[in-house]
Amino acid sequence: MNAEERARAREMLDLEEGRGSVPLVGDDGIEAILRTSRRIAVVGASSKLSRPSFGVFRYLVHHGFDCVPVNPLERDVLGIPAFRTLAEATAATGPFDIVDVFRRPELCPPHAREAVDAGARCLWLQLGVVSWEAARIAHDGGLVVVMDRCTAIEHRRFRDRI
Repeated sequence: MNAEERARAREMLDLEEGRGSVPLVGDDGIEAILRTSRRIAVVGASSKLSRPSFGVFRYLVHHGFDCVPVNPLERDVLGIPAFRTLAEATAATGPFDIVDVFRRPELCPPHAREAVDAGARCLWLQLGVVSWEAARIAHDGGLVVVMDRCTAIEHRRFRDRI
C-alpha cells in the first residue's frame, strides 16, 4: 500500500470510528436538510446512464428537487443545462441549498470552497467520498457537512417523513 492509499484508508477509518476533525450531520440532521432543501447543485453530474451521478440526479429531479448539473464536460443532463462551475451555476440560476459532490476525494476541497463562496447551506459528499479537508473548509465556512452518504438513498429512507 502506498502513502496515498494509506491516507485514504486512514480518512475512511476516521469517518467510520467517529474520529473526524469536523462534526458531520447524523440521521436527524440529514432528514432536516432534505426536508428543508429544494435546490441542489450536483457537481460531477453525468448524462451517461451507467454513472451513479446520473441515477441520483434523475431520482432527485423525479422527486421534485430543483437540480442543476455542474460538470464542464456536459452540455446538459436530462435536458437541464449544465454549468462548468458552481459559481456559473449560481450566477445563472440562483443559490443552492445543497452542493452534492460526485468527485474523487482529492478533488473535493476546491468544491467545498465554491460551496462556501456560493452561500450554500450544506456540502454533501457522496457515498464513498471522504475528504476531511473539504469538510473542514465547508464547516469553517458555516456549512453543515454530510460525507459518505447518498442523497437518493437517504431521501428514500426518510421519504415518508419529509
